[in-house]
Amino acid sequence: MQSKRPLILLAAAFIVVFGFPTITVPLFAASSEKVLYSFCTLSNCADGNTPEANLIFDAAGNLYGTTFDGGAYGFGSIFQLVRGSNGTWTEKVLYSFCSATNCADGTNPEGLIFGNAGKLYGITLTGGGYGFGAVFELAPGKGGTWSEKVLHNFDASGADGYYPYTGLIVGATGNLYGVTEWGGAYGDGTVFQLTEGAKGKWTEKTLHSFNNNGKDGYAPFSGLMFDAAGNLYGTTSVGGASGTGCGGHGCGIVFQLAPGAKGKWTEKVLHSFNDNGKDGYDPWAGVVRDAAGNLYGTTTAGGASGCGTVFKVAPGVSGKWTERVLHSFEKDANDGCVPLAGLVVDKVGNLYGTTFYGGAYSDGAVFELISRTNGWTEKVVHNFDWSLFVKDGILPGAGLIFDAKGNLYGTTENGGALNSGTVFEITP
Repeated sequence: MQSKRPLILLAAAFIVVFGFPTITVPLFAASSEKVLYSFCTLSNCADGNTPEANLIFDAAGNLYGTTFDGGAYGFGSIFQLVRGSNGTWTEKVLYSFCSATNCADGTNPEGLIFGNAGKLYGITLTGGGYGFGAVFELAPGKGGTWSEKVLHNFDASGADGYYPYTGLIVGATGNLYGVTEWGGAYGDGTVFQLTEGAKGKWTEKTLHSFNNNGKDGYAPFSGLMFDAAGNLYGTTSVGGASGTGCGGHGCGIVFQLAPGAKGKWTEKVLHSFNDNGKDGYDPWAGVVRDAAGNLYGTTTAGGASGCGTVFKVAPGVSGKWTERVLHSFEKDANDGCVPLAGLVVDKVGNLYGTTFYGGAYSDGAVFELISRTNGWTEKVVHNFDWSLFVKDGILPGAGLIFDAKGNLYGTTENGGALNSGTVFEITP
């Protein structure tokens, strides 16, 4: 299965062509980009193909991630990158999906997190016991081996959600939380929780079913985030109170889910996006939160030029939240366009992210948004370049992470030695 992003974003491509780290990161005065690994260098792309999701670090500084396609069976992989003493990185495939009969272990993985005892947790968009996606665990064993276990199979035949599009987060008690794009009580997507019980058995519970009712959002693509009070925050790609805007589907929302008595969760819409030539719309990514409780995120479309935005949603008096566009991406060589992924923020409040298109060569960009007393200033940190595809990656669909020294790491879905995606590092 090929990534559905190019199909969904075909119109945007035509226009263009014609839980976060809290470390102090220096401003990027003159940064340099380096490709750490190019995928599909092994026979039949057994090392993976098309990395779409964010990377994560372990305590030793090794990188972990997923590829949507490729691997030993062609349905995605989990990989590890280990830095050598000479600064080079070596890739190892920890698991290839669709190794079980009828792909019962899942296919097309999207994102990882670490849990207890060094275990990795993630989702597959498709496959599993019913073909509609799964939540899995990957546990380390002796001799560098890893074993996969399916914790939950999504089932489109009932009230369960299905097609979990993005990765998981871990709660304070070890529960796993995520979203499904479709399914639930109204068929419009869910927020779900997985709880581990006796003998390693996990139980799934739907916390919220989205409803295309002209108020709530639906079809969430984004990951979730907790605040200190245990509230969950996220976005939906469509729906909300924007009525007939955005092709009659609604323009998406930012939502909060608050835990209550007897395990009940209550949803509150913090902002409904609007296709009015100013606001952004169609958010694919989740939000990050600063120390003051403000939320920051991206939209893939809208804004002054239609290329998407960076926005801020701030809490106010009487529980009212106010949204403000911090930056509208432009359709020119000096800016990126269509940010699919979310943001990371440093201690001084500067934001960093990627755009899938745009930049000097229309192949995507890494950007920095600097907080100043009189507003926000955007700067392109790196322009991905198709003409250098044997060296540089293109089309970054995932977000960024920092290491302890303030270097940025991410993935591109294409480009690299065989045009199958890369892992890259940007050094300030």
